Amino acid sequence: MKAVILAGGLGERLRPLTKIIPKPLLPVGEQSVLEITLLAMKNHGIKEISVALNYQSELFRAFLGDGNRWGLTIYCSQEQTPLGTAGPLRLFAERLTEPFIVMNGDILTSLDFRSIMKSHVDSGALLTVATKELSLPLRYGIVDTKQGRIYSIREKPNLYAEVVAGIYVCNPSILSIIPEGKTYSMIDVMKHLLDNQMLVHHYPLHDYWLDIGQMEDYERAQELYAQGIFSREDETCE
Repeated sequence: MKAVILAGGLGERLRPLTKIIPKPLLPVGEQSVLEITLLAMKNHGIKEISVALNYQSELFRAFLGDGNRWGLTIYCSQEQTPLGTAGPLRLFAERLTEPFIVMNGDILTSLDFRSIMKSHVDSGALLTVATKELSLPLRYGIVDTKQGRIYSIREKPNLYAEVVAGIYVCNPSILSIIPEGKTYSMIDVMKHLLDNQMLVHHYPLHDYWLDIGQMEDYERAQELYAQGIFSREDETCE
């Protein structure tokens, strides 16, 4: 199996930490976010990983090398201008000749990558989108009203929403949808397929999943790592 990790973001919501270290290279326990993902992918049969770079790319290249120390083959690309979450895939077009996984570089998950790949292939879809149901606490009481009268009130209820989890499986033909050298997102790809009545397969995540977007998320990641939620098998070989 092959995968693409999107690691070109600025990580602005985690500043000042990311002014020095890009978000995927921030430490979680004894490893970086990126290394935890690399090892998880390897443990589930992914052997070749392409990493899309932009911000502080020299740090990533120094850290990743060719992937040999993890028993992986790693290729890196360099964006000249920001290309979004889908645009960088065109830079790896020659290597992406079979269904491949795409994942944001600031995510930690215990997802079984073999399982989502099998689900994608079995579905016959061009694109599979992983989703996660989240509970979103509301800070305000909610009222039901009619004609100037309040009929009921719910005190700060939780709202539930199914969100795009930043993990996808794509067929190579998806690349023809993405304009070359322009900013284009995976949401744009989804909209294109849906507008053309093409199947977009849904893969609900029942695994642990955490988007390290803000400081409280990063702190939560440290707690989960200490609990052994995210695999620490196949430690780095020196």
